[in-house]
Amino acid sequence: MLPTALTTVLLLPLLDYFAGTNSREQQHTTKHEPPRLQFELRHQHAVSPDAHVVFSDVQPAEARNLAGGNQTTYSLWTRNISSFRPPSFSEHEAARIRSIRHAQSTDFPWHEDEIIGPNVESRETLLELAKMTNNAYVTLDDPVWYQLSDKWTNHYPFGWEPGADGFRGYVFATADNSTIILSIKGTSAAVFGSGGPTAKKDKLNDNLLFSCCCARIDWTWTTVCGCYRGGWKCDQDCLEQALVDDNLFYPIGTNLYNNLTYMYPTSNIWIIGHSLGGALSSLLGVTFGVPAVAFESPGEKLAAKRLHLPSPPSTQHVTHVYHTADPIAMGICNGIFSSCALGGYAMETRCHLGESIVYDTVSNLSWSVDIRTHGIINVIDNVLSQPWQASLEVGREVPLAEREMDCVECYSWEFGDFPPSVG
Repeated sequence: MLPTALTTVLLLPLLDYFAGTNSREQQHTTKHEPPRLQFELRHQHAVSPDAHVVFSDVQPAEARNLAGGNQTTYSLWTRNISSFRPPSFSEHEAARIRSIRHAQSTDFPWHEDEIIGPNVESRETLLELAKMTNNAYVTLDDPVWYQLSDKWTNHYPFGWEPGADGFRGYVFATADNSTIILSIKGTSAAVFGSGGPTAKKDKLNDNLLFSCCCARIDWTWTTVCGCYRGGWKCDQDCLEQALVDDNLFYPIGTNLYNNLTYMYPTSNIWIIGHSLGGALSSLLGVTFGVPAVAFESPGEKLAAKRLHLPSPPSTQHVTHVYHTADPIAMGICNGIFSSCALGGYAMETRCHLGESIVYDTVSNLSWSVDIRTHGIINVIDNVLSQPWQASLEVGREVPLAEREMDCVECYSWEFGDFPPSVG
């Protein structure tokens, strides 16, 4: 047996080594742990009648006054994610045009980046993002405005000038402008919640993006584009051209994003939205390779195909969050007697890009499938505000985000080259 003094001499270096190893591991973990970010309201964003993007700055003191006591800050957990960006927007747009006009795909190099994105595995983060999407529908002093944590304090609204009838929402930013969140308003209509001045353009965009063929439900419907060719035939080229109008929301969204990157050239940008706003968020996220979170969005994968969006190697930076009692997100709010059709909406698509976090409210909460569950306030109050027991039982905070496999939509239709009949 070694003398005590000698034992001490031999053990101390080993203890120091292991202690140092633990310390180094802790430093390494701390160094790479994604930060928790604080956001504040900065701008309102809107679109003028001639389709120009406009911004209205909101200073912190002004935001507090306008909010009438409602809190205007948010705190979000983040994570490192991989994202694929096109070389430039001009090259991306040229590839789209080449595909539309000549049916030729362009093989340009996608740039893979590791960026900070929202931690969608955190219930608290999803809850805060959902509140941001809700607030895109309302003014700061509206009692429906959700209070936010003190970590998001700057916001800029868009689309709120008197008479504004289209694309609008808010822009949130961290105090150092390192991360910007663009929140896009979804559909305003009595069938989905409240109406408003944007309802007409919202319906046009919904029926173009999420119907199989120009919102042709049956012979009693007036179509929103002239691509229907009788029976179950629809002209594909006509459909694609119908989506490139500068007054439609996708081109307006790309313009808005480009304006944001001009204002914040070094910032990390996230895009979020609910319903129509969620689908647009996803489409913009795929276009620019930035994190996007969509709540209760209709299926937008068909719209991406019709817009000829070049497909990046991965769309894992796009996350959909919805529940099984929402017929719009589930793609089952269709047919002549559906709630959507009765409200004048042809919501026929069901396939989503990226990955989906699906809350099974039908099985776990015994909800019935009902269009009234589609609203974001319902999601905030009844899905995200409380721990999700089914996830807790498997050691998670939220359901696992997964790709939608073997998704089929509009299977009854035949799409092709069907010129309009003459005479």
